Amino acid sequence: MPTPPTPHASGALSRRGFLQSAAATGAAVGAAAPTGPAAAKSPDTGPPPMATPPRAVTLTINGQPHEFHLEPRVTLLDALREHAGLTGTKKGCDRGQCGACTVLVDGQRINACLTLAVMQEGRQITTIEGLGRPDAMHPMQASFLAHDAYQCGYCTPGQICSAVALLDEAKAGAASAVTGDLGEQPVLLADEEIRERMSGNLCRCGAYPNIVSAVRFVAKAAAPSA
Repeated sequence: MPTPPTPHASGALSRRGFLQSAAATGAAVGAAAPTGPAAAKSPDTGPPPMATPPRAVTLTINGQPHEFHLEPRVTLLDALREHAGLTGTKKGCDRGQCGACTVLVDGQRINACLTLAVMQEGRQITTIEGLGRPDAMHPMQASFLAHDAYQCGYCTPGQICSAVALLDEAKAGAASAVTGDLGEQPVLLADEEIRERMSGNLCRCGAYPNIVSAVRFVAKAAAPSA
């Protein structure tokens, strides 16, 4: 038991005495506290939640059906990379901000990191591997190569998938935030239009001028002759 501090002659506790008393009380409480496994035991909050068991998932990727057993929480991005072995689709921010994981689902571009694999059953998923091969490249792939529209190349698969969808959107007359004539079909893909429509795909290396050139080249080649 700690010795109580000696008060002043006036009966008031000195500052030193107060600190000594506080330290002694803390030490006594600490000595009485449980240690070991008993101290580490958490309050009884019931059994931990059970993990959702995997379920059979069939995804049509690049024209071919693929069967997986996946937890319902697995994203399409992780299913493509970790289960289908299609690592061309890149994981960048993993929160839908950089566009590196852009793929085409039923011809529309989406961020694969923001959708669950189980949500894409029955749909046509196209990744960068499905657009073309080294010996038979998609026109957009060939244009990116010819215009040097990449540096490190990490964002390039998403850029190309996004650019392919961009052409179809403009052809269908879908307006962007900078489209002047909303009745124009197809939309004329000037550089400002291309930059706006590609703004969801970020390039850390800053290859934007060449990306715009690559997309413009394919857009002009695909435009009907006057």
